[in-house]
Amino acid sequence: MYVIFEDGRHDNLREQVRRFAQERVAPRVEQMETTRQLDTELSALIADQGWIGVTIPTEFGGMGAGHVAKTIIIEELARVSGAMGAMVQASQLGVAKILHFGSDEQKRTWLPPIAAGRCLPTIAVTEADSGGHVLGMSSRATRDGKHYVLNGAKVFVGNSHIGHLHGVVARTGPGARGLTAFLVEADRPGVRLEPLEPTMGLSGFGFGTIVLDNCRVPAGNRLGEEGDGLNVAYSSSTLYGRPNLAAVSLGIHQAVMEATVAYCAERELYGAPISAISSVAAKIGDMQSRLMTARLALYHATHLLDRGLPCDPDLMNAKLINAEYAIDSARAAMEIFAARGLHVSHNIERYLRDALHIYAPAGTSDIQRLRLAEHAAGASHEQWSVALKDQLRSNAAPVFVNYAGACNPSDRVARSKAA
Repeated sequence: MYVIFEDGRHDNLREQVRRFAQERVAPRVEQMETTRQLDTELSALIADQGWIGVTIPTEFGGMGAGHVAKTIIIEELARVSGAMGAMVQASQLGVAKILHFGSDEQKRTWLPPIAAGRCLPTIAVTEADSGGHVLGMSSRATRDGKHYVLNGAKVFVGNSHIGHLHGVVARTGPGARGLTAFLVEADRPGVRLEPLEPTMGLSGFGFGTIVLDNCRVPAGNRLGEEGDGLNVAYSSSTLYGRPNLAAVSLGIHQAVMEATVAYCAERELYGAPISAISSVAAKIGDMQSRLMTARLALYHATHLLDRGLPCDPDLMNAKLINAEYAIDSARAAMEIFAARGLHVSHNIERYLRDALHIYAPAGTSDIQRLRLAEHAAGASHEQWSVALKDQLRSNAAPVFVNYAGACNPSDRVARSKAA
């Protein structure tokens, strides 16, 4: 027996986002793939739906719907366009730093426009030389009276070129307590964007470099206290980054499965659909198993997050499994499609390229394995899902239903309603 944590509100949300993705996003995918340019108009249209504010409390104009709802939104968008799924996940990642470390004034100032879709937040932590080693960053923030002066450069910033508010972590002193986080408006003097470099996949989404050149920000833009920067970075990555990226992978994975099953049903060989060939059927069976496992891992983890229960390892595992399994299934699909998979008309090559983009952000698979090993050995630190549980608990009560394992979420919805 499998347990699924969806109620009527989640069913309705999934249907709403899926319809929007099919009607408004799907027609623009080909143009994004052809031009490989940011689709700022589509990004703004998606933000206008209010989905960036899915975890923002209703008192600030958000949906207050929690992390399972957030997962549904990202998955359904990524099922049609990995780029737009990535755009939404990156902006929602930028929400985390304000929700968890923002002052009352910062929340009142920034959360309402974010929830309304008028402000896209980012989080800017990674640097070219230090990569995923946050403590190795060299960007600096120097106190100057009632301001801080920021200097340095951040790379791989999701939504760098369409974001309005960057969450920048910079060094204010030595060691782990020497990092501090700031809210930096995109139009503030001293903020410069480097030209976007062409990437392999996720066409329509941008993750680029932000340069800070003697950028003065008021002390009131500091998130939390001096020295909280590492906590801002790690908590955001753990509680939002990992499940968000897992949801993008899951959406791509679902698309791979649907496209492959449809192809195998229509493509005939020796007078029968190729799905009747045992070797092909075995590959589809493996894809189905991976998809079911990945889905359960992610929705179980985000359900725990909504309930305010300890789940940092579950979130790490969800990212690990979803990123790895989506790539594995996309490669298997390419093998089934063979030479036809190389044609852009089948989308399989796009799914593989997009899936590979999710491997590194918020920690590569090796990083997730190391953190899971620490947890198994009892050597891990306090979990962020515990430390911030009062801010993470959702009001959305789950409904528990038996689920026989259909790969299509719409089948699960039907089963839930029947139950």
